[in-house]
This record gives sequence, structure tokens and C-alpha cells, in this order.
Amino acid sequence: MQLAQNPYGKANALKQPAKVLIVEDEVLFARAVMRKLQKAGYECEHVESLQDARAIAKQFAADLVLLDMRLPDGNGLEILAELIAKNAAVIVMTAFGEISDAVHAIKQGAVDYLKKPIDLEELLLSVQKVEAATSQSNSLDYSRQRNAHAVEGVEMLGESLAMENIKGQIKRIAQFVADDVVPPTVLISGETGTGKDVAARWLHASCPNKDKPFVHIDCASLPAELMESELFGHEKGAFTGAVSSRPGLIEAAEEGTLFLDEIGELPLSLQAKLLNVLERRMVRRLGSTKERPVPARFIAATNRDLHEMSLQGHFRQDLYYRLNVMSISMPPLRERAGDALLLARHFANQTAKRYGLAAPTFSADAIATLSDYAWPGNVRELKHQVSRAMLLCQNSLISSADLVVGGPSNSEALAQVAGHATLYETEKAILLKVLSDSRNNVSEAARKLGITRMTMRYRMDKYQISAKISE
Repeated sequence: MQLAQNPYGKANALKQPAKVLIVEDEVLFARAVMRKLQKAGYECEHVESLQDARAIAKQFAADLVLLDMRLPDGNGLEILAELIAKNAAVIVMTAFGEISDAVHAIKQGAVDYLKKPIDLEELLLSVQKVEAATSQSNSLDYSRQRNAHAVEGVEMLGESLAMENIKGQIKRIAQFVADDVVPPTVLISGETGTGKDVAARWLHASCPNKDKPFVHIDCASLPAELMESELFGHEKGAFTGAVSSRPGLIEAAEEGTLFLDEIGELPLSLQAKLLNVLERRMVRRLGSTKERPVPARFIAATNRDLHEMSLQGHFRQDLYYRLNVMSISMPPLRERAGDALLLARHFANQTAKRYGLAAPTFSADAIATLSDYAWPGNVRELKHQVSRAMLLCQNSLISSADLVVGGPSNSEALAQVAGHATLYETEKAILLKVLSDSRNNVSEAARKLGITRMTMRYRMDKYQISAKISE
């Protein structure tokens, strides 16, 4: 299903509006529904019978169907399976006393039901909820396919001693692979933007089984209601809407690598199940009695102090020790002497090539800025700022003025960090300082840190930083 609007309510010109088919014989009500949905950006068609619904379904590929249960030529249940087979989500509409029909419809795969008389605002909210869930499911399907082989050309750039040590660790860990030996789990820690994702992909690319799938799971972005099913898979009928069996992402990794990013955000309720998978190397889908072997390598990453979280009861201690068999600590950019300029040139060349620009050069003052700035957002911030500077500079010469950076020098930043006991407190302090420097403008602070506004809001919620500030 295509989203008709973006999360901020403005029409998205890059996506087609979702198509809604209304199967309803009460014409006045159906027209009111059409006006409401069309005003919200949906493309609608209306028919009054099962026969007409079957006919229009051949030419109108509906994303969602509003299906009345009582029609002139039969019961809506008669066409439900046909609509679902065409990949349409179905919301049934029932009159008073017909709840049994709605129950049957849900069991057969309908995603929701509304009881007449129906409030149009309630109907719109139900349609939007189903649309969002379907879009998220499609996005997860896409991610599953995209990440199956997503390590081609991955680079670990850096010539500093800190990065040479990291590369050496990764090469040693990559050697621990054998046909009859389960590869050790790896825990990658480090501040936001230090390249934990790149390290995981480079580790996979360095292994003998690099031709196998690399499956990336962002534990912070998976919707809570879909997380268990996406990780562990499900059998047909395991829950409402499970119209077919489906393997989870753990199975999808096969003999490759499963990368659990932001593992600290995994709910406690699922941590026990993940621990069981790691201990026994077996996974069982929701609704199944059969267990399947799990040969994949597990890599987890976090910017949080899992040991401290386990002491506070926010993360299972046994899972922490099971994940932390082999550990890699990614250094912040401020501790990678000389790498900022190396990375800046790489990102500038990438941007120039992408947009057909002349080869970039850096002025002396730009080089000084790159070396002296603390880069609280690390490599991610550097990439964002350099790419922006490359697009805005004159004659492909990047000067200090083109780099929108500010804040403490390396020495000042290190002094600030030393004043905090944990990574949790350090990151919170950085967020508060950048927000203060940005006059509490979330969007500007996010740009300075090289992250999205949504990620910035997520971090603010995580550290309970007041949201009553300028956007």
C-alpha cells in the first residue's frame, strides 16, 4: 500500500495515493465516506453489490476495501477471500446484531471491523491505522530483501592507531568460522555515529561465508506489535491477520550474519526468547511446535551501557554476558587523530561523483576546522556536513565557512566527557549542549549532530529531555 501522506500531513508527490474500494449499498452513506477519504488524499471507488465488486476488482487494484456484510446479492464474507487474495486489506462494516459476521471475517483475514452507525472520523482513523501498518509491513519486506546481500564495497576508512586496532580485531574475529563450530557472538559498542553498522558489515565481508545473507535488524525502529513476528516468524493462523506462514528475520539470515542494531532497545519480553535462540541455536515460529536450527553469526550493537542497564534491571544480565563473548569498542572521531580529514575527502569525493561535480579541494582553514572540531555526532555528522558543504561551495573549494560546525574543541570535549561517569550521561550532556547552542531548535540540533529530526526526538524521549521546545 502506498502512503497518501507523509507523517507531517503534507502530500507526498513521490508516492501514489492509496486506493480504497467501498462496497456498500447505502448510497448516501457511501458518498459521505468517499468525500471524507478523498479529502484526506485517498483514491476511491464505490460499488453496491458483490457482483459489481468482483467486476471492478479486475481493473481497480484496491489497497484497502471497506466491505459491508449485508449486500443485495449476498453476504460480504462470500467475497472476502477473493479480495485478500488480491493483496487488499479489508475492513468490514456490520450493522447492530451482526457481530458474529465480523468475528468470522476477522478469523478469515479481515484486518478490522466497524459497527454501524459509523462515525466518519472513526472510519478515517481506522483506514489510516491499517494503511500505516500495511506500509510498515511492506517496508520490512523490502528491508528483508535489501539486506540479504548488503555488504558489497563496504569500507572501513581510517589510518589512526585506534582504527588500525579495530581492523585487527575484526580480522581476528572473522577467522573464527568452521563448518562444525558455532561462530562466537560479537558485541559492538560505541557512541552514536561511530560506524558500528559499518564495522558489522565489514566483519561479515571478512568472513568466509560473506556470500551468505547479511540481515540488519534495527531494534529501535521495529514496531512493538510486529517485533516478535518479524524476528521469530509465524505460522498461518498464529494471530489475527496471519493468513500465511512466514519465516522470521532470524531464519532469513541462514548461514550468514544477523545484525541486531540498537540491542539495548529490545523489550525485556523478547530478550528471554533471544537468549534461548542464542543458547540452543534453535528458533520456533509463533504458533508452531517445530523448531528450526539457527546457524547464523549474531552481531549486536549498542550506544548504551548494557552492563549498567543489566544492574538496573533494564536488560537481562544473562543475555548481556551471552552477547558479550567477543567485544569491539568503536572509538569516537575525536580520538581518531588524522581520520577526520581522510574521511572528509572521501565523503566529498563521493558527493562530487554522485552529482557530477569537479573534484573537491579543502582550504587551509577548512582543514583546521576539520581537525579541531570535536564532532559530537562522529562520522555521521562529518559525512552530513561535508556532503552539504560540497553541494554549496564555490568551484568545488570547501572553506571553513562552508562547514556549518561549532562547539568545543577536541580538548574541551574530552574534558566535558571526563566529567561524566557513563556513556548514558555523556550522550545526554551532548544532546543538551547542542540543543542549547541551537536555541532549543530540534531540527537545527539534529543537523549539527548529523542525524534526522526523528532520531533526535527519539533520543530526547530516551533521555527524558523536555519536548516543549522549538521545532
